[in-house]
Amino acid sequence: MNSGVGKGKTRDDHKAVSDQLYASYAEGKDLRGLVAIVGKDSLSAKDRKLLDFADLFEDRIVRQGIDEDRSIETTLDISWDILKELDLDQLTRIDKKYLEKYLPKKE
Repeated sequence: MNSGVGKGKTRDDHKAVSDQLYASYAEGKDLRGLVAIVGKDSLSAKDRKLLDFADLFEDRIVRQGIDEDRSIETTLDISWDILKELDLDQLTRIDKKYLEKYLPKKE
């Protein structure tokens, strides 16, 4: 993917968003195993957010319908909408300039 992103190819935030999505999703998936042992109530608030994030990521990105033809811009916008559910200190792979430019405000 790295050769297909960047200036003149995709939006400027593409690589950072992709890196953050996969890192947070991996953490969320790992937490599912812990939940099976200790239960969701034993998780910290931040861990519960990662767990919820993993579900949102699967529902809105991974399970994109085969007939759903969406642009990379739309996918990035959906990704930001999912990422806003995490705390700012959990968004460790995204430069502040992208957070200020693209991150939607929480309702």
